[in-house]
Amino acid sequence: MDWKRPLTTGIRPPLIEICVEGIDGLLAAQAAGADRVELCASLIEGGITPSLGTVRAALDQATVPFHVMVRPRGGDFLYSETEYRSMLDDVAALRELGVPGVVFGCLNADGTIDENRMGALTEDAGPLNVTCHRAFDMTRDPIEALEALIRCKVGRVLTSGQRDTAVEGVSLLADLVRSAGDRIIILGCGGLDLHTIAEVRAKTGLVEMHFAALKDVPSAMIYRNPKVGMGGSDLDREYRNTLTDIDLVAATINAAKA
Repeated sequence: MDWKRPLTTGIRPPLIEICVEGIDGLLAAQAAGADRVELCASLIEGGITPSLGTVRAALDQATVPFHVMVRPRGGDFLYSETEYRSMLDDVAALRELGVPGVVFGCLNADGTIDENRMGALTEDAGPLNVTCHRAFDMTRDPIEALEALIRCKVGRVLTSGQRDTAVEGVSLLADLVRSAGDRIIILGCGGLDLHTIAEVRAKTGLVEMHFAALKDVPSAMIYRNPKVGMGGSDLDREYRNTLTDIDLVAATINAAKA
């Protein structure tokens, strides 16, 4: 597939991006009608960089464009020098593999966009599509942050309007769409579902929207050790898998494009 073709060619607005964890999530999202996928690991942490094996599997099996999360850990977006260097290496590796796009975000301690790092990462991405993720929603001044990302030549920004949900952030989302014009794409997100996505689109003018549609399913493990957990205190988490819900993705896309 020619990933460099215009991503909106033949797509009825809004373009829908589905946030997924791993290759099974990507396959489910594209089967449900996603226009594009954000490929992550560990959505329980808000998404971190998936393995190169996962990315190679996606390149082999994807029928829609996908953008790969570049985030070395959960938590804040104020990275150490070694973490930042690892992000540069990840971007270079992903560029060499030929993925369609990458997703990252770096902040300064004062809540501004780290323009030096964002600019360098974007430059290293070369021809790849570049999205700033919801690090944007943690900035102190969203209009200032938007202008900083434009200066860094970032192609789009993922945002819920600096609130937990797009419904709560709808006013700022509309302001961002107006401020962005054709200089950068606003990719709206934040708790969007089949009941809210059409309303948010109508009130904001968003042409690209992003959501995850997840469901928990029990593990198929028969033997279960109740005395050991691989992380945290939720021992049941070891025997509960989170998957992309194909039916819910399809229903929400239909609601958005009705």
